[in-house]
Amino acid sequence: MARKVLKLASWTGAALAASGFYLYSNKYLDPNDFGAVRVGRAVATTAVISYDYLTSLRSVPYGSEEYLQLRSKVHLRSARRLCELCCANRGTFIKVGQHLGALDYLLPEEYTSTLKVLHSQAPQSSMHEVRQVIREDLGKEIHDLFVSFDDTPLGAASLAQVHKAVLRDGRTVAVKVQHPKVQSQSSKDILLMEVLVLAVKQLFPEFEFLWLVDEAKKNLPLELDFRNEGRNAEKVAQMLKDFDFLKVPRIYWELSTKRVLLMEFVDGGQVNDRDYMERNNIDVNEISRHLGKMYSEMIFVNGFVHCDPHPGNVLVRKCPGTGKAEVVLLDHGLYQDAEIRNNAANYLPQISQLLNHVPRQMLLLFKTNDLLRGIEAALGTRASASSFLNMARCCIRALAAHKKKNSRSLFRRTQISFREAFNLWQIDIHELILRVKGLRLASWVLALLCRMLPTSY
Repeated sequence: MARKVLKLASWTGAALAASGFYLYSNKYLDPNDFGAVRVGRAVATTAVISYDYLTSLRSVPYGSEEYLQLRSKVHLRSARRLCELCCANRGTFIKVGQHLGALDYLLPEEYTSTLKVLHSQAPQSSMHEVRQVIREDLGKEIHDLFVSFDDTPLGAASLAQVHKAVLRDGRTVAVKVQHPKVQSQSSKDILLMEVLVLAVKQLFPEFEFLWLVDEAKKNLPLELDFRNEGRNAEKVAQMLKDFDFLKVPRIYWELSTKRVLLMEFVDGGQVNDRDYMERNNIDVNEISRHLGKMYSEMIFVNGFVHCDPHPGNVLVRKCPGTGKAEVVLLDHGLYQDAEIRNNAANYLPQISQLLNHVPRQMLLLFKTNDLLRGIEAALGTRASASSFLNMARCCIRALAAHKKKNSRSLFRRTQISFREAFNLWQIDIHELILRVKGLRLASWVLALLCRMLPTSY
């Protein structure tokens, strides 16, 4: 009897092992899908990093040269471990890791430089998984909806990937498909991060990163609902409709769901790709001015701001119809609303205590400012100060609108309008002077005038 039981157990184990191997080899089964594996990996990584900091720096005098060198090595080791954890657990972990990699002013350079690679190492879903999501959400197979569908994605991010396709009616579209496991794993991942952050804070009281978990908890559900992204795209297109240089891809609602978003396909180069612009005769200074104007209008006039700004989400191209340079704004999953205008200024004095006191919306505005600074540096347009000039224009307009709204006197409103026009004229003159200074011949003339006249610019 015992022999039969043992034989049955052996055959059962072999069958389960063979089935598991088959499922794994055909990518139907992934160890990362098991909560215990993800939790164990995260807990182990956190424990190793914490132990490294506790033991490696303990015997070295604080602030000494040896301490600083050793701390840099610990930072680098820990950043690599954290990056490996994000790549292994994927989804929400990569999203948070990307956010950390963008915090250049808040985290040690060892962390930001290491975690920046997550922008280019986001996982790709297999075509089997893509077909599954489209079948479940749209109720049809890919070949029933599209004449062609590129198997290789145009790009992959932490939450989704985008494929180029052609509809039955001939329209070329971009199909954004959510990674199938992200939706079910996200809430558990955030809870796990919250527990780990609280545990680390018990060991290191100065560790203040609970705000990052709070931000993910608030924003991730919005980003995981692609219908929200579609509504944001239409809202910003309507809001900035007077900007003829801005292109927001059209949304095709008839084939869009919570996990699938169909958009007009728009090609172009990344906004920080100077070589692309030079090859296509696109004026880099003009693009820099357009960006400053667009984001300043969002922040100071409309209070509705694109809050996932990195070069992959902003393209440039020559408009096929007019030949003019266009800015293409992509990925509208996360915006902040008018609350920014109402609260941001109250917290600027506390910027030195950013992690604890600054409002969450300001962190996203800092990312936007970093994008503009980074693009201007990449394009070599920082000397023109275009983003600051456009920001100043929008501030003047917003302030004048606020004063006129709260003034009952016609004379006072007229006075405010004249003052607004005068201030805008001053900025135009200043911008003209900066442009003239940028010309080689003009620089020579100005230098000559400086010698002849007692005053100069």
